[in-house]
Amino acid sequence: MIFNPKQTAFARHETFQLRFGWLTKGFQNLSKDKKAFESDDATITFGVGKNMVASIKYWMKAAQIIESKSNEPTEIGALIFDEKTGFDPYLEDEGTIWLIHWLIATNPDMATSFYWFFNRFHKPEFTAQELQTALNDFVKETIVDKKRPAPATLKNDALILPRMYTQSKGNTRTSLEDALDSPLSLLHLMNQTAGGRSYWSKLEARPGLPIGVVGFAAAQLLLLRGVNAIPIEDLMYSRDNCPALGSIFRITENDLLTKLEQLVNYIPDIFEIRETAGIHQLYKLDEIEPMQYLKTHYKNDLKGKAA
Repeated sequence: MIFNPKQTAFARHETFQLRFGWLTKGFQNLSKDKKAFESDDATITFGVGKNMVASIKYWMKAAQIIESKSNEPTEIGALIFDEKTGFDPYLEDEGTIWLIHWLIATNPDMATSFYWFFNRFHKPEFTAQELQTALNDFVKETIVDKKRPAPATLKNDALILPRMYTQSKGNTRTSLEDALDSPLSLLHLMNQTAGGRSYWSKLEARPGLPIGVVGFAAAQLLLLRGVNAIPIEDLMYSRDNCPALGSIFRITENDLLTKLEQLVNYIPDIFEIRETAGIHQLYKLDEIEPMQYLKTHYKNDLKGKAA
């Protein structure tokens, strides 16, 4: 989760944005055959071309649902996508999409540009060229010469970001492949301006962001930092190469504080908010596995559907 300039990855997606069904298809095929991606029949198994097969595998790693080296399912991958026991293998719960976004944006080792955009890039309105220039500047400032990717590689990442997070306009010049929206576009974390010549990504209230996902993220950050208390400001803005809730979810300070207040009651006696010397902090009162917040979210969601 911590950005390490010596461990980066750019444009491994083969220029294809994450599509609906890819994570499900990838996880379930891999569960049946650990060598599904390496098989001579991979294109038949997945029903896509060779480059798309590689892209599906990449997005599974970027979203942390399989291990980056072993291709083994992660705990969180099984929790969601297991065909028999998974809580949401077909992405029917918007909370799962928020979670996938968090997992990609907090994975700088595999999705460096996504980590950069949601933690380091704070310009609310920008053009595609400004996005590419800013990404280039970030790489020049933080990554040593021999590790820097080629400008064309960075351009591919700068192009894929808007395609991942904005909904396609569907004009006649847009190919069918490019018009297929990513599930992350449903979150409205990035939008095209009315004229279509630029984009905006602003802090807003996020009513669709579930408290269970907020709890998972907050618990992860406390574990990452090895602390039992964290200033709300540090949850809001990225510091010390650590990801931040507010930045990644593009949420306003007021809405973040509201959600943290709701989090205190979500699973009682785990968190509380205290004000010390004028600084609001989130305190951890007792140990809890971050995954417990996701399990609670999905169980509550299932109860709501049953009712």
